[in-house]
Amino acid sequence: MDGSLLVGTHISSLFPQSQALSIYIQTQRLNTPLPSVEKESDPAEHALYSSVLHTPTTGTVLLRVLHGGLIVELVSLSTQQQPLRFIFPSPVLLSPGIFLWETDELHLIAVATTGSVYRVVIPIGGNLDIWRDQSQNIWTSEYLVKNFSGTLEGHALVQGSHCVAVGLPNGSLMRLETEYTGAGRLDDEWTESIFQSGSFLSSFKSLLPSLSNANSNAAEIISMATHPWPTDIGHIWTLSRDRVLRLWKPKIGCVIAKTLSQASGRESSPMQGQSPQQVLLDAVHQTLLRVFSFGDGDRFYVLTFFPAISSSTSGGTFQLLDTYSDQVNEIGTIQCSRHTAHCNLQDFMVLNGTLYTLWDRQGRSMVEKTVLDLDSLSNDATRITIWENALCAPETELTPAHLEEILLNKGSLTDKFFDAVMTPGVFSPLTLRTSIDQYTDACISLPGSHPHPLTVTYASLEENIAAVVGCTVNLNRDPHTGALQHDNYWNALKRDWEGFIARCREIERSARWPLVLGAQGQGETPGDIIVVERERVGSLVNKDLPLHLYRALSQDLRIPESQYDLLSISWTLRHKVGPQAMLALENCLVDLLHQEIAFPFADILKDQENRFQFKDALDEGASLWFTGRVSSIGNIEEAVRTSLDVIGGLDMGVKREEDEVELLLPPPDSDWFRGLTASYITASVNARYDLCLCLMAYLFFLVDDVSNWDPILLAEMFAVFRGTATLRYVVRQPSSAATKAPLDDISSADDVVSLLQNMQMSRSRNHSAPTYSLIHRLLVQTGDTSHVLPGAAHRFLDSTGLLQTITPADASKAEVSFCERLRVLGYMHVSRELLSWLPRTPGVSYVLSRIWLTSGRIDDAALLLEKLGGCFGPDSALSHEDRAALQDVLPSSQLFDSAFSFYLYIATLFKSNSLQHHEVLFTQLALSVAPPNANTVTLWHSVVRGYIDLGLLDEAYAAWISTPSDTQKRENISQLIYRMCETDQVEKLLSFNFAGYADEVEDALAFKARNGDPLVHPNYSQILYSWYLLRGDYRNAALIMYQRARKIQGLIMKDPSLVARLAIEQQEAYMISINALSLADPKNLWFLLPGSADTVHEHRRQTTGNIPESKFSLGKFETEVVHLTDIQYEYTLLSAQLVVGDASLPSTSDFFLPPPSIVLRLAQSNRFNMALAISRSLDVDMTDLFAHLTTQCLRLSHNPDVIVQEDTSDWLLTDSISTWSGSAADRGWRYLRESLKRHDGIEIDYKYTKIALETILSVQSSPPPPWLVKVLEEHHPEYLIRASLRFGNLDQAIDQTLSYIQKIDAQLTRETPKNAASTWLPYTLIDQVLLAGMAQEPSPSRLSELRMEVTNRVKRMQKFITGNKRR
Repeated sequence: MDGSLLVGTHISSLFPQSQALSIYIQTQRLNTPLPSVEKESDPAEHALYSSVLHTPTTGTVLLRVLHGGLIVELVSLSTQQQPLRFIFPSPVLLSPGIFLWETDELHLIAVATTGSVYRVVIPIGGNLDIWRDQSQNIWTSEYLVKNFSGTLEGHALVQGSHCVAVGLPNGSLMRLETEYTGAGRLDDEWTESIFQSGSFLSSFKSLLPSLSNANSNAAEIISMATHPWPTDIGHIWTLSRDRVLRLWKPKIGCVIAKTLSQASGRESSPMQGQSPQQVLLDAVHQTLLRVFSFGDGDRFYVLTFFPAISSSTSGGTFQLLDTYSDQVNEIGTIQCSRHTAHCNLQDFMVLNGTLYTLWDRQGRSMVEKTVLDLDSLSNDATRITIWENALCAPETELTPAHLEEILLNKGSLTDKFFDAVMTPGVFSPLTLRTSIDQYTDACISLPGSHPHPLTVTYASLEENIAAVVGCTVNLNRDPHTGALQHDNYWNALKRDWEGFIARCREIERSARWPLVLGAQGQGETPGDIIVVERERVGSLVNKDLPLHLYRALSQDLRIPESQYDLLSISWTLRHKVGPQAMLALENCLVDLLHQEIAFPFADILKDQENRFQFKDALDEGASLWFTGRVSSIGNIEEAVRTSLDVIGGLDMGVKREEDEVELLLPPPDSDWFRGLTASYITASVNARYDLCLCLMAYLFFLVDDVSNWDPILLAEMFAVFRGTATLRYVVRQPSSAATKAPLDDISSADDVVSLLQNMQMSRSRNHSAPTYSLIHRLLVQTGDTSHVLPGAAHRFLDSTGLLQTITPADASKAEVSFCERLRVLGYMHVSRELLSWLPRTPGVSYVLSRIWLTSGRIDDAALLLEKLGGCFGPDSALSHEDRAALQDVLPSSQLFDSAFSFYLYIATLFKSNSLQHHEVLFTQLALSVAPPNANTVTLWHSVVRGYIDLGLLDEAYAAWISTPSDTQKRENISQLIYRMCETDQVEKLLSFNFAGYADEVEDALAFKARNGDPLVHPNYSQILYSWYLLRGDYRNAALIMYQRARKIQGLIMKDPSLVARLAIEQQEAYMISINALSLADPKNLWFLLPGSADTVHEHRRQTTGNIPESKFSLGKFETEVVHLTDIQYEYTLLSAQLVVGDASLPSTSDFFLPPPSIVLRLAQSNRFNMALAISRSLDVDMTDLFAHLTTQCLRLSHNPDVIVQEDTSDWLLTDSISTWSGSAADRGWRYLRESLKRHDGIEIDYKYTKIALETILSVQSSPPPPWLVKVLEEHHPEYLIRASLRFGNLDQAIDQTLSYIQKIDAQLTRETPKNAASTWLPYTLIDQVLLAGMAQEPSPSRLSELRMEVTNRVKRMQKFITGNKRR
């Protein structure tokens, strides 16, 4: 078995606690105490006991006792079934048993410390389905043991499904038996029997202290055994502390008691007594006893073990005994090997005549085996037993010395330690979780405030470790100088990490404590032997040649084959130069192989040696020794080739007969075996790398002679080193992919039950998902179902192709495909690292570009992909190897027929990643190399639309101009225009020519201007206005802005609350429209407005709705003519409405006032200038305005302080009026006089002067201003007289009448009347004045004068009439 080794995998990485289906076991016993929770140093998930069951029906099932005996877990190692966890109400005794009953039930039998015997029946299905979909059908039965009190103590042994034996502390044996019929009985009845270990005399002697044994616990049973199940033998063999072997038979009890010793004994009779002065064995329960047979009837063989703790040559001795017809005969002894000295035996078994032993060797498992030859044992007592041993696969242990070596590498301290801790296989997830929890608790227990990372919940274990470890270390300043103490900081951080790693090592040491051996076959091959540790499950496997040589060299064993002498010499050279020189050499080789090979390897080696000075690392004596050893090798090149064959060799042709059966009946899918395969691959790769590094050190030492070597051999050496180095990097990578299965994968009832049971509001931090290594993930993808090592491992290594390359200047198809597989699986950083070792071939460039594309380095990916276009088509100059590699990583594993097809595929690739810029770029590249007969219409469409979406409008316009299809141009022009408007690039839009497509531009903008929301950006009306204005089309420009004003008006009418926001914009639109129309031909200051033909000065129909295109078809126009004056009127009205209210925030009620009300509102607010201007513009009657103005003048005359109390800024305090002389009243009357001159006249019959006069006469009795009277005397004397009469001013009426008559008479005197009308006087009015005067008492002073003047007037007129008649 020296050709075997142990490989194992952590259970917590494959079957985490969160995935197990928990089943709670109920008890019938009353007043059962709650189980006590004791604080233990080891995690509760570390098993206390384990056993293995293997049958063709169930496969390999692992039983584990956890949490101090409260939980019994069943794990299927042959399948991926969900683990079962049975939670008992009290701890169970070691050891429970699991058995297959017939072919459809799995029985778990356990004895609890509370005196209950539990039987758990698990229905199983065929085809290794085991308990899949059977969780609801699991049932339990409980039997309450009667013959005990308190707590049941001792060692339990389950002998099949019908018998349980319990070794009591006093040496007695309790036997419980039942008859299980398979009827599903829940009331499982057991028969209890207690058998004593001795005769009546020995029992009587035990009552006498002087006659009893010095140690009362000498008879305590520490080991029990039965014939392996299935069997009908009911015998039980026990071994007590006083080395007495007893045989117990059903219903009889102890029939044989034989005291064993280190020396050979004689035949023993039944009930033989003990020998005095025996050295007692330890009181712990141990596996010191096994029973087996060779199928020869009633003859059974008992193999016992007695440890030799103090021996320096052996771990102990086995004694083989023969039991036949109640007689015990010693056959012989078997001395353990020297490798077992100071080791503890954990378990042993006999399988097909071979003894297998499991040892704890300084915290690591070791398995030894030897063949049991009964004849030689009985005849030759002095023979030397030949043992074959198997150790664990070589692993790097994170000792303080190794941590110092790690610090010699490049990188930060935290990164290096973190990578070392997270390397797959070094520590289990359970170890890391327990360590970080202990570390966190220790930090929190310290006094003072806690760092923030200690109180944060993390999404993963990796994040937790990276954030918490070292968080308590701070960078401080020197209290004297104030300088930062970097050295102290790094030392403290290093110690913190070292302390955390020490915790991990301590817990991992407990996890690797060996427990039991198991078998999944007949032991014909090493792979049939299973080794169970507390937190790991491993197997014996055959070593490949690199592992064999690595173990021999690492243990300083002589290699008998001379062809491997070169490896032995190189290994010695490695240790002589020291780790620092080897690390420098390693870095040198890594840097070298990351570069392009442009020179012969011999020259490269010499150049590197001149820089590196590797030979200087050896002293003179070591150098002479090495030279002498090298000279002893005959053909150096042949030895190097042999060494390379060892390092890169793969043996996949060895098959068992079972392998051929697996081709017909594929084995089940086993995650456990994949874990073993991953561990084996890791061990083999590390061994190959170390051997190759030693060989490269040898090459550097002989650098002066390599110029004569075959260049192909040198290239192969570097290629093999590259392959082993990249594989070593891969095996050290953990899997960071999500391990949570999607809901579509939940297909069984057990999966649903597990999910429901795990729906907890507060989940324990110990729960985690499976944490596979990267190799494990890759093994899942390979689909290799072989369960034989090293064949499965070698097939995987062969599939990577990393060990098959013969020169580092090439990248093989397998290497490129392996990198592509990593990329597809999502391991971008690993694939990128491997690609950095390979030359930049087309296949490598393609895979690297895909990685950069996923990683966000889009421009770098596009540059590589653009260069790959020349690799396709008939003119491609690719080599056969490069062509094959590139073809294998392309879609459908097919090369593109041309660069055109390749660029189209890449454009689609960028499109799927929502990278439109590069999609357009590669579409343009495809157009540049498109064949003449290719249909490029859709491609041009994609380019134009792509540039439009990207906002690259210059490029979009250029692509639009280049589009050969007129239809495509017309389809894309609107999108281009809208994009320019949306991105505020109107100036660019106006600068483009759009030759031949101006109408389409106008139609697109007009559609948006008509139907778009005028309040939303962009302002299409403004844009179209600018377009028309730039081209001199002023009438259409005015029309567009007028339409905008009308749309805003419609919005205001719908929602008056928008007045404050929209009124100013409407006013601006009117103003712009007026300005544009004013620039047109004076003969054509109008335009046609689509819509209703209502009058200009009325409220027109709103135009906010979408106007169908059919309304603009020929013959379907509904229009109205809008003149410049119409726009000016609407603008003035809107301005007035804004003026009435606050210009910045007009109220709704003020905004909708009619023009007269607006003028009146302005007059009431003393804004006479504005009121007069608006009245004049809107043609509003100013009667009320002048009446109010006259009233204000009267108030100023009566009370000059009014100017201070009221706002007169719009008329009396303006720049021009404030310069007038006189008082405020004088300026007011002058303002009234000037306003009447400007706005009153004969054309309106001086009605504003009349209303001013009436206003004056109505408020005071004093005469009106002379200038006012004078105006009326000149143009309306009759009105002046009537006004005086109406307001009771008789004297003024007489004076005005007298003056009027005199004026007429004077005119007759100067001019001869030409007609009768020229001599007319309002005699009726004059009569009214006379009558009014005569009626007044006393009569007015000038009444008589008026009467006289009237009389004289009458006389003169009579004379004038008489004279005319005479003529």
